[in-house]
Amino acid sequence: MIYYLTNKKIIVFSIKLTIKKTIFLSSVNQLAIIYIYCNILILLINKQAKVQIKMSKKHGTPIGKIRNIGIIAHIDAGKTTVTERILFYSGKEHRMGEVHDGTAVMDYLEEERDRGITITAAATTLQWKDNILHLIDTPGHVDFTAEVERSLYVLDGAVVVFCGVAGVEAQSETVWRQADRYEVPRIAFINKLDRTGADFNSAVKSMTERLDANPLPLRIPVGLEDNHQGVIDLITMKFLTFPEEEIGAKIVELEIPEDYQEDAELERMHLVEVVAEANDELMEKFLTDDELSEEDIITGIRELTIARKITPVLCGTALKHKGIQPLLDAICAYLPSPKDVPPVKGIVPKTGKEEERNPTSKDPFCALAFKLQADPHGDLIFLRIYSGEIKEGDKIMIAESGKKERATSIWRMHAEQRTREAKAGPGDIIAVVGLKFTKTGDTLTSFDHPLILEEAVFPETVISMAMEPRTNDDKDKLMEALARLEREDPTFKHKIDDETGQLIISGMGELHLEIIRNRITRDFKVQANIGDPRVTYRETAGSLSIGEATFEQQLGGQNQYAKIKVQVEYAKELLHNETINNIPTDTIPSLYIDATKEGINSSLMSGPLGGYQVIYTKVTILDVKIRENESTELAFTAASDMAVREAMNNSDANLMEPIMNVEVTTPEEFVGNIINDLNSRRAEVGQVETRGNLMVVHAKSPLAEMFGYATVTRSLSQGRATYSMEPCAYAVVPKARANKILGY
Repeated sequence: MIYYLTNKKIIVFSIKLTIKKTIFLSSVNQLAIIYIYCNILILLINKQAKVQIKMSKKHGTPIGKIRNIGIIAHIDAGKTTVTERILFYSGKEHRMGEVHDGTAVMDYLEEERDRGITITAAATTLQWKDNILHLIDTPGHVDFTAEVERSLYVLDGAVVVFCGVAGVEAQSETVWRQADRYEVPRIAFINKLDRTGADFNSAVKSMTERLDANPLPLRIPVGLEDNHQGVIDLITMKFLTFPEEEIGAKIVELEIPEDYQEDAELERMHLVEVVAEANDELMEKFLTDDELSEEDIITGIRELTIARKITPVLCGTALKHKGIQPLLDAICAYLPSPKDVPPVKGIVPKTGKEEERNPTSKDPFCALAFKLQADPHGDLIFLRIYSGEIKEGDKIMIAESGKKERATSIWRMHAEQRTREAKAGPGDIIAVVGLKFTKTGDTLTSFDHPLILEEAVFPETVISMAMEPRTNDDKDKLMEALARLEREDPTFKHKIDDETGQLIISGMGELHLEIIRNRITRDFKVQANIGDPRVTYRETAGSLSIGEATFEQQLGGQNQYAKIKVQVEYAKELLHNETINNIPTDTIPSLYIDATKEGINSSLMSGPLGGYQVIYTKVTILDVKIRENESTELAFTAASDMAVREAMNNSDANLMEPIMNVEVTTPEEFVGNIINDLNSRRAEVGQVETRGNLMVVHAKSPLAEMFGYATVTRSLSQGRATYSMEPCAYAVVPKARANKILGY
């Protein structure tokens, strides 16, 4: 007998094996036959389920029934387990994948299954009731934050998973800020309430204190730790249980236990008061009747969630099959569809005017390429379609470059599996094969109506390693592999060091580069040696200074002339370098100013101290001189490059190093050891807070001092402390230390 779940119904197949007396079959053979029969049945049902979803899309799912959501969280909050349960209860998968035994469907890379962590964002499409969900499971480790960044950029809503024991953690804050940046409405799911030390109220409180959020519980738990029995639905005022014998698939509604009645009524009262403020109609009804209907409450919650005025909070334990179906209901009820968010806006290339695209098939085709994935049969380009339709074989254009592309095939992804589609339309998240020139962040449009959408911003790399092929035969293959990986991952870079001739790879952390190295060996079959990790330093301007340069040469039989004067200054408040033009636009052709800016950007790629990239620097164009028939774009590019280099040399430039936010969670008896060690690492120790029965030490430390810290932390705490860290800023390196780094 086997259990198969589809659309909240458990189908039980009973297979009776009839054996004639004349035939002898061993018990092993009998089991083998049963296994074959079961798998045939499962394949048939899987096929039927897939056809239903595909037919639903084919006949046109209303745009209001589509949800584009991401699952985001700190590492180990249970994000992938939540996703696996969603796949199971929705009928997308016939079995529950588990992270701990390497069977999670969404963690399909060998590295992910070996390590038990999510490394790359995986997409899938599933059906819940009459809604279609495009879901992306994102990594929780800070080294792979770019996967979260580019996913949130194209999503309409998100589920943030918090650990019921730890509450808001370091990476929780990071993903929350990323969602804020892209104005993504969120639902919170407090997970792991069956764990020792779980505290629902403390986890909700940490959302207010650390995220400045406005959490609104819609469910509260009945029992915690080993006694976690289920949740109380504050809208229906029912106690929901999820019997283990039904693997959580059947939800049993009971009356609220007497011990929880008072708390539930107080929470319900608070919920209604908050919802009444959603609009004037609800407020008037609340003031008149002192109560709102269930439909009123759901409408109000949805309105407030989409406006990002509240964050609905649900709870349960994914591992023990509690609370997932109510989460799916909440996703469909409260998170926006593509038509509930503002139309996407972009810039028309030729005119520079802003236009918008509505999520309809009638509007011109417009999509964003947000992820590239190497594939033996052709690279997969993941697209979020904002308007219009794309059909197999269609010719489209990269709006930024004007290059033509052709979508040879369209695929609906389910982690590493795929289903071919004839076309896709507004609100869809699909993958396309056949695009040769498209890179992450490119906008793909129709030829007649190009539009450039704003690109996602990715953090700078903070760590680098030297790499070299083991044999000459591997050299070309290694460079090809690195080029493909860089095209795939916007936070991975490689270059040849001008001074040493070494090949340098750079990334977001030790784990990031270790994964890259393993992929080069495993996926691309290239053997390479790799050096120890080292910090990726930066440079910045010191004192305000002026640089002036004249470029005057004869090239190709033509005189080339340009004279430029610039000013450089340190500007820590800048996220990126900035160029200010003080030259009146009517005194010099705009193409010369564009060429000047190009030269400035080129110069800032290499500073005067160690050739590191220049950051936090503002360059002002003070003066330019031109000669008729001699001044050219080439001359202005060269002159501006020279002028900036002179200004940087005169500015007493500073070396910059990456600073990390460090969070160490430890039993109280080891706090002193942890703080003393951090102080020895040039760290600034900040707040020390109590979290459950543990202490959390917050600090800011230079990355250069944190290599190998995992081993040290275990040694200082008898293996009982854990830590996380993420880049937060660059800071000036003290002169004495900078001189040592630079070899002075």
